[in-house]
Amino acid sequence: MDLPEKFVKKMQGLLGTEFEDYIKCYDEKRFYGLRVNTKKISVEAFQAICPFAIEPIPWIENGFYYDGETVQAAKHPYYYAGLYYLQEPSAMTPANRLPIEPGDKVLDICAAPGGKATELGAKLQGKGVLVANDISNSRAKGLLKNIEVFGIGNVLVLSEEPGKLTEYFPEYFDKILIDAPCSGEGMFRKDKKMVKAWEEHGPEFFAKLQRNIVTQAAAMLKPGGMLLYSTCTFDPEENEGTIAYLLQKFPEFIIKDITPYEGFSSGKPEVTDSKDEAFRRTVRIWPHRMHGEGHYLALLQKGERVGEIPKPSVKGRARKVPEEILAFFQDVDWEMDWSRLELYSEKVYYMPESIPDVKGLRFLRTGLYLGDLKKNRFEPSQSLAMCLKKEEYKNTVNFSADDERVVKYLKGETLDVDGLVPAKAKGWQLVLVDGYPLGWGKLSNGTLKNKYLPGWRWQSS
Repeated sequence: MDLPEKFVKKMQGLLGTEFEDYIKCYDEKRFYGLRVNTKKISVEAFQAICPFAIEPIPWIENGFYYDGETVQAAKHPYYYAGLYYLQEPSAMTPANRLPIEPGDKVLDICAAPGGKATELGAKLQGKGVLVANDISNSRAKGLLKNIEVFGIGNVLVLSEEPGKLTEYFPEYFDKILIDAPCSGEGMFRKDKKMVKAWEEHGPEFFAKLQRNIVTQAAAMLKPGGMLLYSTCTFDPEENEGTIAYLLQKFPEFIIKDITPYEGFSSGKPEVTDSKDEAFRRTVRIWPHRMHGEGHYLALLQKGERVGEIPKPSVKGRARKVPEEILAFFQDVDWEMDWSRLELYSEKVYYMPESIPDVKGLRFLRTGLYLGDLKKNRFEPSQSLAMCLKKEEYKNTVNFSADDERVVKYLKGETLDVDGLVPAKAKGWQLVLVDGYPLGWGKLSNGTLKNKYLPGWRWQSS
């Protein structure tokens, strides 16, 4: 590759004797990865049904390599069922190393297209709340789809300036992930267009953005909470320099150890003014040391607060639930807290627990979109289907992955399902592939009218 001279000199300084090994890696193939959605399926169960060859990624317990040159992993029904997400292997590391517990309040502040947010949401296992934000509205639309495919309903999807969020969420979150916009040096091998972008907007440009974002995020983290900062660049100003800036502004933060892997490279105290040895706890991922692209990670914990912070007011009120909704949910094996129900015109949402009043923010989704309240009936949504499990809905139609009707369903076609359902069955059916939801259909006289979301349909290549 024709790399910029300024970049080459910087890398020679950072790598020393390893520089030649780093340059050689540009002649090697890129690596393709997928990450199992552990909210829907265990790693062991996925390995048993995966239709193509996979090999474990050694530092990601639910990550696997696959041959992206020959396998169309995004053209299998299991992908449409949200059983896995396609992601570059090193990019799986930030969400993996942020210690999420079910019930946490979690913020992914630069979340599109959703590679990290979907893993954070899966770790929550339906408890707590995930706030996934991206300033770009167009990118946030892709983020929303990926979150819904993964079956994550305890979510707020926003498209806001991070600074505006601080007004609504002061010291609210237990965990925050910042996968910051950066100069992309770690992706030069994967995407050669990144080199041209680097020449137009280098590290200095991005460092200013990063410093604004980390200080805004710090104000939204609870005392004792954890913040993971990551980039896909090697530059010290964007990496250790940004963390040093955060520590200067918020000295109560401390750098924590990251669960190690033999290929990780320690951060560099010598590139900071303080020369603090704690920077060795941060991590660089080099593509010549590991089978993945370049990344940087720093895990920090916030210390005790000085002074009082106002607590956000929390929504939640008793309400009369329309009979049409109650009738539908008689067939759903969920414990519903109806005080969390919200109706906007005919659309019905189920809000996450204990969220503040967020009126005034730009949303793409508030909570789980359950469906639409029509005249004398309730029509369930695609997102509700993806959140359900086979055993949680009374009426199902289950296809095997190799049944040609699966692809027909994903294309939006009407199906003959004689023999798959009881003779007199009718009404809403949860359509499954090998026991995992794909969407809805409405059954009448052995024919399944297709209710798969048009915008998600299988596109012939």
